[in-house]
Amino acid sequence: MGRRRSLGDLSYSLVIGTLAALALLIIVGPVVIVLTTSFTEGRSLKFPPTGFSLQWYEALFDASKSRQIHRAAYNSLEVAAWSTGFGILFGSMASLGLARRRHRLARVADGLFMSPLVLPGLTFGLAALMYFTLMGLRPSINLIIAGHMIVTVPFILRTTTASISQLDPALNDSSQSLGASWFYTLRRVTLPLIAPGIFAGAFLAFMASIDNVPVSLFLSTARTDMLPIRMWGMMESTLDPRIAAVSGVLITAAFLLMLIMEWTVGLTRRMRD
Repeated sequence: MGRRRSLGDLSYSLVIGTLAALALLIIVGPVVIVLTTSFTEGRSLKFPPTGFSLQWYEALFDASKSRQIHRAAYNSLEVAAWSTGFGILFGSMASLGLARRRHRLARVADGLFMSPLVLPGLTFGLAALMYFTLMGLRPSINLIIAGHMIVTVPFILRTTTASISQLDPALNDSSQSLGASWFYTLRRVTLPLIAPGIFAGAFLAFMASIDNVPVSLFLSTARTDMLPIRMWGMMESTLDPRIAAVSGVLITAAFLLMLIMEWTVGLTRRMRD
């Protein structure tokens, strides 16, 4: 009987290990291919790369050779910064208002806030374009910020709500019983305690905005070129190796930011909660 159990455990471990290795290969494999390709000596995207060179990173950071990429990257960073900032404001306020509410209206409101994550991206991008057009607004950087904010608020709402759910209500009650106003309690007690959840959501929102294609595709113009759209166009037209270099920079920056967030606010735990 003991032997059967050991063979069963071995089979179970083998199956789980194989599935985990396959999942890891599927997730990490494309990243490794892109990073490897970014160091190619060739003049087009090709794997495996021919030789090793940093020429495409040098060309990427050359302002004269990559002016359009720099402008698109600046637009993406500006949109991500503003949309994340507004997302922190509205997402935190919504979380404070909806947290620990059990009535049906609160659940409906929470579902509405989370709905942008459920809708297909292209559907939401087209709906946003039609909505803003009906309001008489033309595609611009401000509309892209508004569209990205709607998409990124759910990340901040969810992580902030998780932090509030772990907050002891007695702390707020004690502060108010000692004569503190609700605003003072919010500023000196509640916000400092839920700040890690807000920052974790802000990180996720910022990265989602940088990588957002559907909203940017429908709301951008020639003057508001966004980095993902620029990379998409380069991929379709020339297979420029600088695309791989841009991807390498984004992967490295995202990895470093993720490590910083993990060390400071415990990003993995906030996402799990």
